[in-house]
Amino acid sequence: MTIARLDAPSRTWARALPGVCALCRGWHTHGICPSCVQRFAPPQPRCASCARPTPADVSRCGQCLSQASAFKRCITAVDYVAPWDRLITAFKFHRQVELAAALAQLIEQAVLAAGEPLPALLLPVPLSRERLRERGYNQAWELARRLGRSLHIASSSVALQRGRDTAHQIGMTRQERERNLRDAFWVEPAPRAMLEGLHVALVDDVFTTGATAHAAALALVRAGAARVDVWVVARTPLGDE
Repeated sequence: MTIARLDAPSRTWARALPGVCALCRGWHTHGICPSCVQRFAPPQPRCASCARPTPADVSRCGQCLSQASAFKRCITAVDYVAPWDRLITAFKFHRQVELAAALAQLIEQAVLAAGEPLPALLLPVPLSRERLRERGYNQAWELARRLGRSLHIASSSVALQRGRDTAHQIGMTRQERERNLRDAFWVEPAPRAMLEGLHVALVDDVFTTGATAHAAALALVRAGAARVDVWVVARTPLGDE
């Protein structure tokens, strides 16, 4: 299993270096400066299960109360709206892998603010071999391995596999996505013993209907994981699902 780690002195030194904010292009030690985060991603209450914005006194939205899911908690940093959609599109489809650090930092801030127990293992939502060859990298792994280094959590790019190239899911309903993803994910035999009783977090760029996260989490639960959470950069707004 591939494990990604970084020692503490190197991580501290790297974070101290100034860089350019991915949004305002001003110099800062953060990939996205606090002013831009405050302006474009103000804190808001969200459903604990699917991260959809909710009233302050509601912990779970009506859909999640009536629909079981294989994952326990979804944590998102932002909504999939401007300017975040532009950054994610550039990162995911236009080979701007350098944005991974800034986007992973957004997830980290959201995770720490949520106050949930941290998992023991981070796994990216995998791509099929065909999609990986087409894109050249798995954007979810670029996020997961950076989060693992920063949070001192083991990460693996191979424990969870995607067995076939499913159709592009843009425009599909949740039911259509679930049919498209049926039996698409599995866990390799070797990591199964390691997953037994483990708290795991799946990492991805965007949460839309939750069908992909549910299918991947279900494969992990069947392999013995005790709890699966989902960490994403952005959540599509209601109506864009």
